[in-house]
Amino acid sequence: QVQLVESGGGLVQAGDSLRLSCAASGRSFSMYVMGWFRQAPGKEREFVASVNWSGFNTYYTDSVKGRFTISRDNAKNTVYLQMNSLKPGDTAVYYCAARRGGSYSLASADYDYWGQGTQVTVSS
Repeated sequence: QVQLVESGGGLVQAGDSLRLSCAASGRSFSMYVMGWFRQAPGKEREFVASVNWSGFNTYYTDSVKGRFTISRDNAKNTVYLQMNSLKPGDTAVYYCAARRGGSYSLASADYDYWGQGTQVTVSS
């Protein structure tokens, strides 16, 4: 069992930066593929980024490539999402997710554990 707690969301202006953190409790954090998803009002939850167990392999949805960076610190059981050059279209609730084994996946159904979400609002 893994429990995930996100933090770091807030209200910012377009062009600003935020860093989201996701702290995981439980054992074997380094064995999980970690991902970030987001859900805007009235829209489906969408994949944002994922990182493999070692942190060496990362994947991003096209709309955030070059602006967002996912990373993990296995010693701290924490995964991060550094978000730069934020746009109003990035406004959403951001969720951290963990997937047992396997490789990265864009499908939310492939992830086994979820955090409660943190709100990110970007004003124009």
